[in-house]
Amino acid sequence: MNTIIKIALITLLFSVVSVSTFAQTGKYKCMIQMNAYQGEGAYVVISLINPKGAYEKTLAVLGPDKQWYNTLKEWYKFQAKTKEKLSAVTGASVGGGDRAMRTLEIDESKFNKGYKLRFESAVEEQKYHTADVEIPLTKEAITEKANGKGYIKLVKLNKVQ
Repeated sequence: MNTIIKIALITLLFSVVSVSTFAQTGKYKCMIQMNAYQGEGAYVVISLINPKGAYEKTLAVLGPDKQWYNTLKEWYKFQAKTKEKLSAVTGASVGGGDRAMRTLEIDESKFNKGYKLRFESAVEEQKYHTADVEIPLTKEAITEKANGKGYIKLVKLNKVQ
């Protein structure tokens, strides 16, 4: 009888942990509109930046070939150190004038604590933009349109219900 109770308690504990972890992550649909530019498709990395300005997590990579990741210089330094697995967050690069849609999973506990989303962009044999777009991770700013400074024209996020 004790074994059955222990198994039931362990199962219950894992269920509670799983549900609480799931509840803390919010899904946000992210639309990236690119400026019209000449050249290859842009590689874009979306990262969670902590309050000290350091990389914490890669949320998405738009660009399929690992050989070009080093063109995103600052993010690549972080990636080389952490060896973060990226297979679940990678996709196609984005051409000039095109749009890309991604769904980002963001830890809700990071909101209103000084974190931000950083969008870096690079195009082969052209300029690299470390902070093409930065969005403060607040409930107000996350759904406002953010204008880019480089290859990205604008970014718009909406919470997925």
